[in-house]
Amino acid sequence: MKLKSTIVKEKEITRSWHLIDLSGKTLGRISVEIARILMGKDKVSFSLNRDDGDYVVAINAGKIVTTGNKLKDKIYYHHTAYTGHLREMSLKNLLQKDARLVISHGVAGMLPKNTLRPRRLARLKIFNDAAHPYANKIK
Repeated sequence: MKLKSTIVKEKEITRSWHLIDLSGKTLGRISVEIARILMGKDKVSFSLNRDDGDYVVAINAGKIVTTGNKLKDKIYYHHTAYTGHLREMSLKNLLQKDARLVISHGVAGMLPKNTLRPRRLARLKIFNDAAHPYANKIK
């Protein structure tokens, strides 16, 4: 018995929209869930070399929860490309500054480090509150 495998072409991919409320959710666990949807791992036609994931609209980014002492112990680093200019910011300060950066950084860490990652991250829409312009696209 021969098994046939079909390859879905780029124009045949159907992308749906998912709405995820982040209020009260743990940062790492919700990042994994968003990354799975962006990669398309929940679809039957999943393949590692193809980008057939869906869109994700994440609302209430400022209301995420972390466990343990991560608010003060977790440090995000950024280098400005000048000598000695390594900037650091704690998770608590970054959540107050822009919580969307925390979510996008967490999801980016969960995605494979390859050429598909920027396209997948472009389909992630993050908002600090419940208002968003994609209400007509989400079923």
